[in-house]
Amino acid sequence: MVVGATGQIGRAAVTALAGDGWEVTAVSRGGGRDESWPAQVRTARADRDDDAALAAAVGDGCEVLVDMVAYGPAHARQLVSLADRVGSAVVVSSISVYEDGKGRNFDTQGEPDGFPEYPVPLTEEQRTVTPGDTSYSTRKAGLERELLAAGERLPTTLLRAGAIHGPHCRTPRELYFVKRNLDGRTRRVLPFGGQSRFHPASVHNIAELIRLAAAQPGTRALNAVDPQAPTVAEIAGAIDAVMGVETETVLLDGPPPSPTVGDTPWSVPVPVVCDMSAAERELGYRAVVRYADRLPETVAWIEEHLAGRDWREAYPRMFQTYGDLFDYAAEDAYLESLGA
Repeated sequence: MVVGATGQIGRAAVTALAGDGWEVTAVSRGGGRDESWPAQVRTARADRDDDAALAAAVGDGCEVLVDMVAYGPAHARQLVSLADRVGSAVVVSSISVYEDGKGRNFDTQGEPDGFPEYPVPLTEEQRTVTPGDTSYSTRKAGLERELLAAGERLPTTLLRAGAIHGPHCRTPRELYFVKRNLDGRTRRVLPFGGQSRFHPASVHNIAELIRLAAAQPGTRALNAVDPQAPTVAEIAGAIDAVMGVETETVLLDGPPPSPTVGDTPWSVPVPVVCDMSAAERELGYRAVVRYADRLPETVAWIEEHLAGRDWREAYPRMFQTYGDLFDYAAEDAYLESLGA
């Protein structure tokens, strides 16, 4: 059973599991189906916040429950309460649960000297934030702690995803460069020398990890990212190539000069790069795609979703998360001040 099946990762996971021979029930609030799914995939309607509805969807039981939309300790307890009817679970978490040796994490990055300095590469041995209800990161940490504590009662593989990319994403970081190209912006500002690295994670690679973990139950937390972590300058160049445009890049040695100039969704002062050795060792994992392999479909999806719409209407969560990403007047004023 796949919960959150019509979301970004869920669509790919259902396809991968069905292709592996599983009898899949795709659960979502709307009970819909993706046109790419095999006909034998069953669908069910349930809100994962409704305990009774989720229990009814599980019915007499399932061998594996895959959960894309679990966000806190309450969801973890909900899953554990179904352990007598569920063989094992695979649950999507996030690399945002990590913190560095000074207690810094993604929640502190807006504070002075607040951005974490993680080891490169970042392994699953890195300590995690204190669970709580204060943020996405602390809720994910609480989810993890409860599920890992369940142990053999409900063997669970937690997949700590990086910067997820692919079609159907509600917060596609690629939007930053795609929209600029559509708007005819011929220059861009990249802070930190364009060398920022925030490890991407393709929905197809996450689906492959889900497929492997479903067949190999266990209690574990694993990173879930692509085989490479390109720099922001490399990502921008790759998107330009897909869209057939050329853009002049103005590189800055330090941080963005203002919150609305050059502050891309990838602009981090130190690299966030994860190690995938544990997944390779424990699951026999091998990435099925590289970042650039599926970039054309991501760009096409964003272009189609933007067509004829204000970007804030098309991607409201992007606006809520990052604010005004396209303050061209401020950018032009800054470039003029440089004599660019």
